[in-house]
Amino acid sequence: MASSQTRTRPAKTVRAQEFLRISDVARAVGVSPSILRTWENLGLVTPQRTHSHYRLYTQADVRILKRAQYLRRVRGLNAPAIVHLLKREGVLPPAGVRLKADPIGPRLRRMRLRNGYSLSKVARAAGVSVGFLSALERAQMTASVATLRRIARFYRMNILALFDPSNSNPGRVRPADRKVLDAGPGVRMELLAWGNTLMEPHLFRIAPSSGSGESYAHDGEEFLYILKGRLEISLADGARQLLQEGDSFYFESNNAHGWKNPGKKETLVLWINTPPTF
Repeated sequence: MASSQTRTRPAKTVRAQEFLRISDVARAVGVSPSILRTWENLGLVTPQRTHSHYRLYTQADVRILKRAQYLRRVRGLNAPAIVHLLKREGVLPPAGVRLKADPIGPRLRRMRLRNGYSLSKVARAAGVSVGFLSALERAQMTASVATLRRIARFYRMNILALFDPSNSNPGRVRPADRKVLDAGPGVRMELLAWGNTLMEPHLFRIAPSSGSGESYAHDGEEFLYILKGRLEISLADGARQLLQEGDSFYFESNNAHGWKNPGKKETLVLWINTPPTF
């Protein structure tokens, strides 16, 4: 039995962050669940939901909520004032449409079953544990960009397909119509165009201390423009760049790259891949 477990364990397991229930978050933040629900209604955080409608919070949500609790207790701010201040600080996006990401887990499960693959087969190919992949398919975890890239490569597709875009190119895409993918705790990818295009443009929203996870590489070229905040990007050839607001950066995608937000505020990046093989 032990030898069988050894064979199915991947050589390198990707660490994943589990979601937290509302009771756990309430204890960690030091507020009641009712206050958390009130803050949610004001747009402070938007937890995901299970099929049974239980709220699921990420560590990025907890960081925002702890900041809100500090402002409530130390600064004496009420909930609307907290939301206003966090938007001004860049911790929360400005007023407007808050896009909701569709969970990709059920789609990944359908793909696996349609191909007749076991959990262990896909997990080994993606370099994750069977438990993590199972939780991802049940929408109880999110995967980093690097992990999503490996899963997509195993299925011989690109990350673009995980957005489930339509075949037609809509041309103009309004903010409310963007396709959204959560790529690990604190990382959100908003697809800005799709269809028969030679470019794959995204708006990346990266929370403080969040990033790609591991480095990854693929064919093509990439262009970045920092709209807000800071981004640290490291390349396999030894180059490391700390990009500031207004900076742009180009590199070839086959140069393995990893990145993270080293700042204390959300980073917004216009990120373009060409061709769309990401």
